[in-house]
Amino acid sequence: MTPTRITIVRSRLLLPAAAPGELVVTDDDVRAWMRNGRIAHHLLRYRSGRLLTERLETSGRPMLMWVLRLMTRGACFVEDLDGRTRPVTIPLLCRWSVRLAREALQTDHLLGRVEREVAAIASVDRAGSRPTLDRSASPLFLRTDLSFGVRAGGSVGHIAGVVNELGEVLGSPIVLTTADVPTLRSDIEVHHVSAPEAFWNFQELPSFVLNEVFHTEAFRVLNGRRVSLVYQRYSLNNYAGLRIARRLGVTFVLEYNGSEIWMGRHWGRPLKYEALASRIELLNVSAADLVVVVSRTMRDELVGRGASSDRILVNPNAADPDRYNPKVDGAAVTAHYGLAGKTVIGFIATFQPWHGAEVLAEAFVHLLRQRRAYRDSVRLLMIGAGPRLASAKHIVAGAGLSDLVEFTGLVPQEQGPQYLAACDIVAAPHVPNPDGSPFFGSPTKLFEYMAMGKPIIASNLDQIGEVLRHGETAWMVPPADAHALATGLMRLVEDPTLRQALGEAARRDMVAHHTWRAHVRRTVDALESRLCARVA
Repeated sequence: MTPTRITIVRSRLLLPAAAPGELVVTDDDVRAWMRNGRIAHHLLRYRSGRLLTERLETSGRPMLMWVLRLMTRGACFVEDLDGRTRPVTIPLLCRWSVRLAREALQTDHLLGRVEREVAAIASVDRAGSRPTLDRSASPLFLRTDLSFGVRAGGSVGHIAGVVNELGEVLGSPIVLTTADVPTLRSDIEVHHVSAPEAFWNFQELPSFVLNEVFHTEAFRVLNGRRVSLVYQRYSLNNYAGLRIARRLGVTFVLEYNGSEIWMGRHWGRPLKYEALASRIELLNVSAADLVVVVSRTMRDELVGRGASSDRILVNPNAADPDRYNPKVDGAAVTAHYGLAGKTVIGFIATFQPWHGAEVLAEAFVHLLRQRRAYRDSVRLLMIGAGPRLASAKHIVAGAGLSDLVEFTGLVPQEQGPQYLAACDIVAAPHVPNPDGSPFFGSPTKLFEYMAMGKPIIASNLDQIGEVLRHGETAWMVPPADAHALATGLMRLVEDPTLRQALGEAARRDMVAHHTWRAHVRRTVDALESRLCARVA
């Protein structure tokens, strides 16, 4: 059937199933057509068209919109994740194009303002400042990133875990966030901060704009209410938390999950305004009353950049032992994917470069080649979606094993436990950093696996090897070694008694040491100790 409708999907979002007569492509596909000249074959070809994006407010990219309009003879519109729509008309495109030209002329002004604000914050002498921690007041939690489409994964689990437990240690939290946070408790006060429709056609500039928006919104929401502290999950180019805490005269806790500069260089694309991003990153780290990192490697990196080690708390990730527990029923997942009677190897991730999805896919291929009988009894369940999903699928398909592997696609955060419950073995095949530097992560999935009481096979890599003990709470293998991973999987598949022992021990260890409540208490206790030491 010749398609009569085209749907362009932002590359960070999942591709929806195509309806009859519909062609679904990513914005990267369209850009490729423009580079190789194939775009000419699509002009005025479709009766209707749409662009799927995270939010209407962030969709104003005239070039892509003009292309969509020129490919479509009839109705043409933008649609976001909330189902809101906006018609794409010629007058609208003209207004967006004029705005783009104006914003190009305003870029230097924006960057200059940010540099002045950063310099002003850095120049404040806090030598005589003695902020205290009022445990009865509300903590203000800021999520300032622009990942509107991220609704599952380790970052979501971390945010919900911390916020849900803050109220158990301090007053009821107030959350300002750019996007929904699944699995937050329903009684938590949440305010959504909308990114303005400005500079969305320019690399990194929206992250600078968001500082003023958060600052303004925070004081509108608080309206004079007392705050115990400001806690911010650091995001690129954002200093709103520090600025708000300084104005309120309360302590500032920064959760630092790795350098955005390093990530851009090695897992994305280098930052255009890297020097300014570095200044903002170091300003946050040096000015925070407490910096919370999830691994010793992160602490060492910050100390190497000049941060004071006595203000850094190494606090690994954790899990909720009630949400993730061995009694969760996975029967519906088992039935849906036809896994009854099979030994299921599970993996849940957002398929990022460090997760090792391709290594697991290769290991499964090796496993099936060594034990052909497993074709009838063993299955691989790969849960989630992300950048490396296509590579993992390609490896499995190339070996002719696609019918033995289930790729679920994105699974809502709320349903993660049910999917893990359908697994008999769970894998954490993380790989080393591409530049040879120490692995700085603290995989949230690791602690969720432990909480489920599932036998874990994992890479013996930095903190992963510190949390898990080979032969006691997990089966450890060398990282990025598909053959070793296959051998370890074989051992677990063939030894149910070992699987049970590993899973039970992992659950006990997690409950004793790695709950979100314990994580938050360590943070607050460390902050109080730091404040007391400063007064003394």
